[in-house]
Amino acid sequence: MSRMETILSLKNLQKTFTARRKGKTYKIHAVNDISLDVRRGETLGIVGETGCGKTTVGRTIIRLTTADSGVAELNGNDIFTSDRQQMRKLRLKVRMVFQDPYASLNPRRTIGDSVGETGDIHGVFDSRRDREERIARTLEQVGLDASFANRFPHQLSGGQRQRVGIARALLPTPDLIIADEPVSALDVSIQAQVLNLLADLKDEMGLTMVFISHDLGVVAQISDRVAVMYMGNMVELADGPGLFANPQHPYTQLLIASVPLINPNKRVSGGIEKGEPPSRFADVSGCAFHDRCPLATDLCRTTRPELRKNGIGRKVACHHA
Repeated sequence: MSRMETILSLKNLQKTFTARRKGKTYKIHAVNDISLDVRRGETLGIVGETGCGKTTVGRTIIRLTTADSGVAELNGNDIFTSDRQQMRKLRLKVRMVFQDPYASLNPRRTIGDSVGETGDIHGVFDSRRDREERIARTLEQVGLDASFANRFPHQLSGGQRQRVGIARALLPTPDLIIADEPVSALDVSIQAQVLNLLADLKDEMGLTMVFISHDLGVVAQISDRVAVMYMGNMVELADGPGLFANPQHPYTQLLIASVPLINPNKRVSGGIEKGEPPSRFADVSGCAFHDRCPLATDLCRTTRPELRKNGIGRKVACHHA
């Protein structure tokens, strides 16, 4: 199959939440008109500050959160209009690795039972022996020997638990894995091990992954392409090396300037104040970044920019990039 084959397509994805504050009801645009494609065999990173909507995008893909509108297609199958039976089959094809390796495992179940749970529910095992062999093989794929199947979560380190989480996602041989902050709860040294594991699995198995993180350094290490989100909007989409070498959107420049560097002379120039994002309860018109952006004009304050290709072929949502 071609590497350029689209496996996941999102079109005009919208999700709002309502919240009450000081007696008033507000609409919060968690995901605001997001469109993107994920190609088979690639890792697409989604990065942004906490609350930007990146996790909501991941959760809507597998219908843990219901989108208000838009289309999500996996291998051409519409996820949002699938009935219960169709969704059961689709959930074998798209799997999620969650952020917290401590909370994502049932402390009363052995590791083998946790890894094999999806197979048990969907009847993918031919026999008890097939079940044991597939669980053992999947554990070995993530660097754990077969003996881990008989252990309980409290007997494992955080890094080992997250490897188990990855094994659970891998067992039904999915087409797509959504990894939501999979290393943020781990020590830095363990983060590197898990990231290297994911990179190895991609090379060995042709793994396709959406990798969600607030950490630009982590995203840079593992992603082929990167989508940058801010306040529910996608502001830039580019291949990884190009994005980090020459960020086009002022917010992307701010994110990269915030990453600690050994050599500060390599810092991307640009006098963007860090500041704080506006309140999600505020009704922001125009570009969501205009109140933090040194390039902002009246056009930015009144008209929301569309994500479009600029002069160098980069997709950017900025009137001036």
